[in-house]
Amino acid sequence: MRYELMFADQIRQAIKENWPVILPVGVLEYHSEHCVVGVDTLLIVRAVELLEKEMNLVQLPAFYYGAASYVVEPPAGNGSVHVDSQVIHPFARELFKSLLAIGFRNIHLFVHHQSENFAAGMPTDLAFRFAARQIIFEYLDKEKGAGWWGDNSMKDYYSQHEAGTDPFSWIQVHPFMDAETQKKYPIDHANLQETSLMMAFCPEGVDMKKLSQKKWYCQQAHQANLEYGNAAKEMILASMRKRLKLEVKS
Repeated sequence: MRYELMFADQIRQAIKENWPVILPVGVLEYHSEHCVVGVDTLLIVRAVELLEKEMNLVQLPAFYYGAASYVVEPPAGNGSVHVDSQVIHPFARELFKSLLAIGFRNIHLFVHHQSENFAAGMPTDLAFRFAARQIIFEYLDKEKGAGWWGDNSMKDYYSQHEAGTDPFSWIQVHPFMDAETQKKYPIDHANLQETSLMMAFCPEGVDMKKLSQKKWYCQQAHQANLEYGNAAKEMILASMRKRLKLEVKS
């Protein structure tokens, strides 16, 4: 369900049943001439919309204002919006603080921008990941007091961690495409893979008549096709279901 369209009783149901709460995180960035600037975020939004039709989940309004950087093209006339990660971090802290206060304990962020480097991290996802850890520590310190982890009531902490139910699993940040999917469908920028994904997830965001092959990063974009995009799409959705531990609606 879209969070902004939920009634209070529906929110309470989502909390009680521990539905996944999903925040698509991305940027607004120049994606050559043939793709719209919202590619990195729109792909996640459309994927979550598809999952919502078959699963119980909460879809938060997408966060489009990540640290895009201007490494692809300068912003003037090209549309990239860059918000520094030092600004994103305090926003993320306040967001997570509020979501925990509401009662959500199954929060997931999916990031597509620069996520080929996800293990090491890039500015946008690192800002959210750092904020998540800080707020969970602060919440637990406030609720349980100093020494909460060492208390005997936490003796099953490692088994909780193994099951993914420990407090630090309350907020998880994922790459949109897991490592296995990236290996089979390598990430690019407005090239064969990303253009094909847009054809599959958000066809109105692609106009191949506008394609320009002047830059190296999109010289194979003319090979983009729906068959490739749909195959990658199914693998992405299957991975998201697994990571979210989603159950089909009854």
